[in-house]
Amino acid sequence: MLVLLDRDGVINEDSDNYIRSAEEWIPVSGSIEAIARLSQAGYRVGVCTNQSGLARGYFSAEDLSAMHRKMCALVGACGGQIDGIFFCPHLPDENCDCRKPLPGLIDQAAAAFGCSVKGAPFVGDSIKDLQAAIARDCQPVLVKTGKGEKSAAQLSEHTSLSHTRVFANLAAFVEDLLTQRSQP
Repeated sequence: MLVLLDRDGVINEDSDNYIRSAEEWIPVSGSIEAIARLSQAGYRVGVCTNQSGLARGYFSAEDLSAMHRKMCALVGACGGQIDGIFFCPHLPDENCDCRKPLPGLIDQAAAAFGCSVKGAPFVGDSIKDLQAAIARDCQPVLVKTGKGEKSAAQLSEHTSLSHTRVFANLAAFVEDLLTQRSQP
């Protein structure tokens, strides 16, 4: 069982000025505990995140590693783990296949985990996240944190996203997922 998560706006607070350091990396309330709950329930958790701030020179690879170490340490302190982090370091105009809405990060996760991603929830806060999910037959899930409120208002413009489930935040999604799983 696999759950894929966007990072900025889903796990941590987002910023139009980019999250540039571990000090600026602040979890969304309840997100760390939600990831730990997924892990404890037997789910593998992958993070798929666009990080063009690297190519823009806003932060270094070491800064990004420090952010991810902080995220993983916080989840670990709650008794969970993140099983893989996949990021796109490219600018939007570099025509890579890993920048969402293209599904390259999801492909990387599938290869690393050695499993199909079909039907796996992909939780994001942007239309691009949801489009990447649809491209690989993942279940698109929108949270209203980060850019999620704005994205929720745009869902009706995208017919392919009409079956997207919407939650207040990652914790609400995880609660629903684990409740559904425990029902006969």
